[in-house]
Amino acid sequence: MSLTTRVSLVALSCAFATAAQANTGTLSNPNISAVLDGYYQTGERPMAERTEGFGLGETELAISANIDDSFYGKVTAILESHDGETEINLEEAFIQTLALPGGLSVRGGRFLSDIGYLNNQHKHTDSFTDRPVVYRSFLGNHYFDDGIRLNYVAPTDLYWTMGVEAFAGDKMRAADEHGERDFKTVGVYTAYTKFGGDIGQESSWQLGLSYLRNENGVSYLEEHEEHEEHAAEEHGHDDHGHSHSAAYTGKNMFVADFTFKWAPDGNYKYQNLTLSGEYFRVTDIFAEGMHEEHEEEHEHEEHEEEHHEHEVDFDAYNTGWYLSGVYKFSPSWSAGVRYGQVDLHEAHEDHLDKLKLKETEVMVAYHPSHFSVIRLQYTKQDGVNHFGIEDDNIFTLQYNMTLGAHGAHQF
Repeated sequence: MSLTTRVSLVALSCAFATAAQANTGTLSNPNISAVLDGYYQTGERPMAERTEGFGLGETELAISANIDDSFYGKVTAILESHDGETEINLEEAFIQTLALPGGLSVRGGRFLSDIGYLNNQHKHTDSFTDRPVVYRSFLGNHYFDDGIRLNYVAPTDLYWTMGVEAFAGDKMRAADEHGERDFKTVGVYTAYTKFGGDIGQESSWQLGLSYLRNENGVSYLEEHEEHEEHAAEEHGHDDHGHSHSAAYTGKNMFVADFTFKWAPDGNYKYQNLTLSGEYFRVTDIFAEGMHEEHEEEHEHEEHEEEHHEHEVDFDAYNTGWYLSGVYKFSPSWSAGVRYGQVDLHEAHEDHLDKLKLKETEVMVAYHPSHFSVIRLQYTKQDGVNHFGIEDDNIFTLQYNMTLGAHGAHQF
């Protein structure tokens, strides 16, 4: 069986990013690129990085190259402006093996986790101005961290990859308003698998399942007594500002994702359609045992403990999902629609408040080349009981431009 028939097109597409990285940049001639992102927006979205008015999004500076025959390296720095100040964050600084046998590879340093579909992609590749609300709620827009990954690509006809990761998990920690918690230094472990294939010459698909265990993600009811006032600050964001950390955490996170792509005759340059969706479920958001211990420390009355047990549902969980469709109807124009929502629980004194946030988004984009996009987006947001969130209609005009050599993107 030939290589063409043994390896599906989607498998080649998924592997292309790594291959391109491995073959283009060298130590004497590395890939150097910059991404420029600017916008005007008529309102603010919860847990999002863009604010009302004129502003800059993430300005990305990246350099990458093969270090030698065995290793590849990449550094990506992000510059952001908020409240008149410029922040510099290191989003990626990793090395990856190139020559391990048996389809294995190891990545170490700071990098994007491979859970879900969108998370391992840089935000400037998105079809909408911000990540879905489920990403902003559970992953702090997108989750990158210091750690290590072991990945395996199986030698099968269908694209099949799987991997495990371990991270420090600082940005995934639950609120610690009093600074009394003893967080674990290795706080996050993930496992994922992805399958993909082709349907004829015009269509391809990918399915993914991921699990994230957050050793520092459980919240205690007492620590949320002032959550509405302080939790946002503890997590590095406010209701009207940007976010660097997950706003809602739990011990276990389960993710399922799918992507379907279609292009006439398999030529994505002139027309293509992309449908994608992800579902998140975060469980063990409160720990009953630790809660009881904390109650003992404060010597609550017995009848008050019983009252808590009746008021607080320690089996409560948070969920979120989105569905999106983007149609490129000409080489220079595309349009898309996305709907997403989150159903959350937030502790308030001795009970849990149920929160819901829904977002419906419509966008049209003009992209005269692969390196430039001008996008107009309308967002309708509806919030129920969500602190600081009001129903609103928001318009965003954004440009996104890439300068220099940039690595290929994921499927």
